Amino acid sequence: MKNYRLFFVFILILTVFTLFLNLSEPFSINFTVPVPFSNRTVPVHTKFPGLNNLLPAPLRINRNLGFRKGLDLEGGTSITLKADMATIPESQRDNALNSAKAVIEKRVNFFGVSEPVVQTSRVGRDYRIIVEIPGVTDVNEAVKLVGRTAKLTFWEEGTDNSASSSATSSAIPRGITQVLGPKAKKTDLTGGDLQQAAVTFNPNSGKPQVELKFTGEGAKKFGEITKRNVGKIVAIALDDQIVEAPRVNEPIYGGNAVITGEFTTQQAKTLQIQLNAGALPVSLSVLEQKAIGASLGRESLQKSLFAGLLGFLVIVLFMVILYGRLGFIASLALVVYTLIVLSLFRLIPVTLTLAGIAGFILSIGIAVDANILIFERMKEELRRGRSQEMVLDLGFSRAWPSIRDSNVSSLITSSVLYYFGTTIVRGFAFTLALGVIVSMFSAIVVTRTFLQVFYRKK
Repeated sequence: MKNYRLFFVFILILTVFTLFLNLSEPFSINFTVPVPFSNRTVPVHTKFPGLNNLLPAPLRINRNLGFRKGLDLEGGTSITLKADMATIPESQRDNALNSAKAVIEKRVNFFGVSEPVVQTSRVGRDYRIIVEIPGVTDVNEAVKLVGRTAKLTFWEEGTDNSASSSATSSAIPRGITQVLGPKAKKTDLTGGDLQQAAVTFNPNSGKPQVELKFTGEGAKKFGEITKRNVGKIVAIALDDQIVEAPRVNEPIYGGNAVITGEFTTQQAKTLQIQLNAGALPVSLSVLEQKAIGASLGRESLQKSLFAGLLGFLVIVLFMVILYGRLGFIASLALVVYTLIVLSLFRLIPVTLTLAGIAGFILSIGIAVDANILIFERMKEELRRGRSQEMVLDLGFSRAWPSIRDSNVSSLITSSVLYYFGTTIVRGFAFTLALGVIVSMFSAIVVTRTFLQVFYRKK
């Protein structure tokens, strides 16, 4: 019993924490409720300033904990681009497509666009990139934003004589002057001289690094650059923004170089993709472009939230009528479950779409299903004359295999949908899978603890 009391205290703390997270940001509720058996509707309008704003400044959470909204809720632009792979070898086309994707993601982030969604797709022999940019409703602006080809440049410290020509010949990428000073000079080595970049691991330290392989002409240029910059920094810029600034230890000849640093494997892979974006430029053409209004998303969101709230209340009513006190306890566990899932949506964060909200609402039904299985097993044990203490233990232990197998089946289905699905289907699959995982915790830990505390006879 002491263990369950500790679990109960933990659940109370978790509930308070998740409640704070879900009420931390300002929000407003605006919808109308139809009056049964009449043509009237009742408007519901309310605003909440957010708990985070009510705290003293030192105690506030310095992070946006609002829901990340997808294109169908936020409004914006959707663009489908086709990559021209005619000049790219077959074995390098997937890398070229991923390189172009990385460049587009970086470009839209560079321009301050919030939470873009960039995905690759292959239809037959067509290589496509799907770009969704919330908040940008000017289609022409969006096409201009993502349609340029990546540009890779190498920069070195300039002299008094070279500074003026450098400044006038090309725009200086962001971050270059901070690293190389105001006299930074662009070299004649470009992405066209880079044959390939690959992630390798240092044989001595085991740390990831990025290996560069230049063409014959590029090797000569790189050799001259490193020769005159021993002990100095040679900066690498991609799409008018610095990506790396390694220091040259010795002249490098032969067309191969290694960029080392305190990289994680993911950071080294990202740099590899960025560098290959310059080495493998892909021409992009627009297949489809469309703007989605935010007003449509807000209306759909309000209807979906109202439907979810109504469904939740119906489920609670059903459980209380059918199972009485047990149903009320299960409803409390369902509230905890909902708060946990919504908090995870904010913390991960999860990009919410209408399909994703549908997956979450469906997961609520799955969470209730686990409780129903447990309660029915408890009823069977009561009819056999078991004591209440044994009923609780046997109800959970004998219902668990069914709960486990049912949830595993749902997770397998969600995995298949996520792997093979498109953006909307993936959103549905992810929120459903997340809800299923939390529902197992809710049924086995939260519901069981509540029953031990409130239901078991002392």
